[in-house]
Amino acid sequence: MTAFAPDWLYLREPADAAARATELVDTLRESLADGDLVIRDLGCGTGSLGRWLAGRLPGTQRWILHDHDAELLTRARTSLPATALDGSPVDVVAEERDVTELRAADLAGTSLVVASALLDLLTRDEVTALATAIAEAGCAALLTLSVTGVVELSPADPLDPALVAAFNAHQRRLTGGRRLLGPTAVDVAATAFGRLGATVVRGASAWRLGPDQAELQAQWLEGWVGAAVEQLPELRPVADVYLQRRLEMARAGELHAVIHHDDLLVLPPSLEVAA
Repeated sequence: MTAFAPDWLYLREPADAAARATELVDTLRESLADGDLVIRDLGCGTGSLGRWLAGRLPGTQRWILHDHDAELLTRARTSLPATALDGSPVDVVAEERDVTELRAADLAGTSLVVASALLDLLTRDEVTALATAIAEAGCAALLTLSVTGVVELSPADPLDPALVAAFNAHQRRLTGGRRLLGPTAVDVAATAFGRLGATVVRGASAWRLGPDQAELQAQWLEGWVGAAVEQLPELRPVADVYLQRRLEMARAGELHAVIHHDDLLVLPPSLEVAA
């Protein structure tokens, strides 16, 4: 699994929070059974999803944070809110482990599985195994901020389409013997859950980065162009000039970027989607 720098995760947190499909949380809140909640956050990073979600759900909550990075787990464990939406207590524990190895037995007693920006880092087999584990355990899932491969930059540039294509190919690359799903992850996951009898609700969760987010724009641009060039090295001469041009626009407050993601809410047959 990919490692992410804490500074990047903290920088993107406000954009993530603004993008998340809140209507899915409304449906989730209405669908969850009354009583204590056990919530597992897969690939929790610094805990940004827990910080955003815990206070939007009622009832006593026990969060179990999973990540392969011990430093991130330490940061996340102490950062979630102490109380839920209705003032009930929120308890947090951390488990360092590979989330791709979770199976139904590991999820026994879990009410809800959540993740942010995870699905596109997995393979088809890993997503299918995760869907099977969640479905067999009978828990709900909220899987957020998976890239869809669509990027809109304004003003447009003739090189935009080539960089989008190269970046999307990089997202689907073969690495360490694993073929990542990248922009196809949401479709693959939705299909896998649907075949297992779950109800799947999809919501758009695009980043919308304006001039007031120049620092995030700059870091995103550097990573985006860098990945595109890694995938297609022959782009480097023009991509270097492109990146400098785009960074200057970001610094000048002239750039707008929409980076599209999708969120998935998954409800097992035992839970009904509210009308």
